[in-house]
Amino acid sequence: MKLLRVGTAGAERPALLDADGVLRDLSGVVTDIDGALLADDDALARVRAAAESGELPALDGTGLRIGPPVGRIGKVVCIGLNYHDHAAETGAETPAEPVVFFKAADTVVGPDDTVLIPRKSVKTDWEVELAVVIGRTARYLESHEEALAHVAGYAVAHDVSEREFQIERGGTWDKGKSCETFNPLGPWLVTADEVPDPQNLGLKLWVNGELKQDGSTADQIFSVAEVVRYVSHFMTLYPGDIINTGTPAGVALGQPEPKPFLRAGDVVELEVEGLGRQRQSLKDA
Repeated sequence: MKLLRVGTAGAERPALLDADGVLRDLSGVVTDIDGALLADDDALARVRAAAESGELPALDGTGLRIGPPVGRIGKVVCIGLNYHDHAAETGAETPAEPVVFFKAADTVVGPDDTVLIPRKSVKTDWEVELAVVIGRTARYLESHEEALAHVAGYAVAHDVSEREFQIERGGTWDKGKSCETFNPLGPWLVTADEVPDPQNLGLKLWVNGELKQDGSTADQIFSVAEVVRYVSHFMTLYPGDIINTGTPAGVALGQPEPKPFLRAGDVVELEVEGLGRQRQSLKDA
């Protein structure tokens, strides 16, 4: 299934994109798409039955905002330097273990919402990523099979980053990652049954129409299953939590000087194979 949330920010309602590409209203079946729904097999079964019945009301998508596909996100866990080619372009050594950091949950916005360049920023960068959405409480998972069984689905994420804040200002990466609007998510949550192999997905990103990133999750250093398993040994993952699994080569940080960091007026478009497409215009905060 392709689950999404539509409407004004803070007042989104649940919806579904059916097999024919028709937007359907789910608000008569469930109250929201969030961790509580993703952890409830009976509720998900009702959604599937409603989708298959063909009786869900159609929604007119004209002018309708698409919000983040998951509401009330508890935490956004991120994995850094998780593609061989991206580690190489930044001059970093291949990590022996996953590099884990966080983004504030309130950085998550809709896939086409405006992205704000922070005040005094001169190094705002782009990163297309595969996001994993957790569907079952995960702690101390032992196997890759067990890890994937705890995944509700996948989505497109844009891990916007301010490199000066992240790298040159001391401390941890988080302050270059948690500026407002720095995690567009969606358009859809695609349930795990529709993504048989998360290690075989293409990722692309364009800036002002120019292709900047063109990679595949096959190049990940640590697979989706290994990331979920690994992280569960350091923190409990709850339904509705998000894991951003890293970005392929092609970010501004890895380009020759002068590096083409983002500026107000730029337009970024990105997609992950089978998971939809995003488009953001950038403005000064």
